[in-house]
Formats: sequence, structure tokens, C-alpha cells
Amino acid sequence: MKQYEAVIETLDKLGGVATLGELNREVFKISDCEWKTKTPFASIRRIVQQTKGIYKIKPGLYGLEKYRKQIEDRGIIVETEKNKDSNDVIMFNHTYYQGILLIIGKYRNMQTFVPKQDKNKKFYDGHKLHELSTLAEQPPYSYPQLIKRSATIDTIWFNGRNMPHSFFEIEHSTDIQNSLLKFNDLQDFYVRMAIVADIKRKPEFEAKMRFHAFDDLRLNKRVSFLSYDALVKQYEMEQEKQSFEFIL
Repeated sequence: MKQYEAVIETLDKLGGVATLGELNREVFKISDCEWKTKTPFASIRRIVQQTKGIYKIKPGLYGLEKYRKQIEDRGIIVETEKNKDSNDVIMFNHTYYQGILLIIGKYRNMQTFVPKQDKNKKFYDGHKLHELSTLAEQPPYSYPQLIKRSATIDTIWFNGRNMPHSFFEIEHSTDIQNSLLKFNDLQDFYVRMAIVADIKRKPEFEAKMRFHAFDDLRLNKRVSFLSYDALVKQYEMEQEKQSFEFIL
């Protein structure tokens, strides 16, 4: 079996849609295909990008053309200039990156939390976000008013001591300033804070960070910008590790 055939067969077995990270983990289970290369993951990336019959849905997410209609019926839609502001695309975009953050958090032995309003939203594979997260409620890590303030943050990682480790706010089209206001109110905690968005929004993020209201956040380098592509690459790296029999 040729390598591109193995990738297509793996995509088919995964329901016609899968992340590149999942393909990296699952494709080597096909015994009929040999990967005589020192860079098999680079080969898989090239195959999904260049093979007829495979299409890109989002960064790191690919589908089989023959299943495109069924995939779109599940709300997994390719973003275009015409539909980028539609409710369906905004919801799918938001839950996709939330799901990725939850999976990475799990791999890194973090406890993970999503807000109540997002718990029943579905990741691309049909799993609800509450099935991917490990916490139904936030740990009582501080005063009630501060816990309430963090309750709507898109994704939170908590460490083994039940203290917040990372706050992530996903910004597709909403005002980044609102997320920065949350972070500003919670800056007294020793926690990483990140705005997750398309790289095109980085200048907007930097402009908002120059507001005097956010001087402490900026001067103390409390908030980072994480692009969708950079997030997906880290997710793929974590998935690749799962294919190794022994991890150093």
C-alpha cells in the first residue's frame, strides 16, 4: 500500500475527518504500508496538503471530499470570507480550539475546565466539551467573587494543587478588550494568560495592550498571544508523542 493510500484509509476509519495529530498517531497501525523515511510526520503533512480527495477544514483538521456533505451536516464547515461571521462557523471555530486546549491540558496532566455555557457544545469528533474536560466546577481556589470572574474564561488549566495554571480566551471576532479586562482583574494570581486568535488579530491585540488600563499586564508581560496555527502545531507535537513507545 502506498503512503497516500494509508493516509486516506486512516481518514476513512476515523469517520472521514481527523486532525493531523490523530493521523500521525493512527496511520502507522496499517501494517501494509512502509514508511522508509526519517521524517514520516512531514510526509503525512505533505500528503494531506497535496492529495486529491483530501481537503483542509481548519488548521490541522482535514476531511475526505467524498464525505464533505455529511461532514458539513455535522457543522464542520470550511471557513470562507463569505461565511466567517456566521453563527455556525463562529461556534465551530470556538469549540474546535477549546477542544484542542482541553486535550493538550490532559496530556500535560492538568485538570481542565470549560464554562457552563460551553459544556454541551461538540468538538469536531462529536464529543461534548464536558467529556473532554476533567472538572465540572472550578476548585474553590480563592474568594467567591474571583472564582465567579474566572467562570466564563473559555478554557482553564488547573495544577495538581487545584490552583489555576493557565487562562485561555479564544477570540474569533469578539472584542479582545473584554478578555483583557478579565485578565486584569485576575492578575494577582501566578497564572499564565493567553489570547488565542488568528494571527491577523495580533496587531489588534498589541494595540489593546498599549491601553493605560493594561499597563501592569503589558509591563509585567502577563498576557501572551497564541495564534491558531501555533496552538495546532503544539497539539500535533503532543499527538506525535503518543505514537512513541518510550518518551524521554
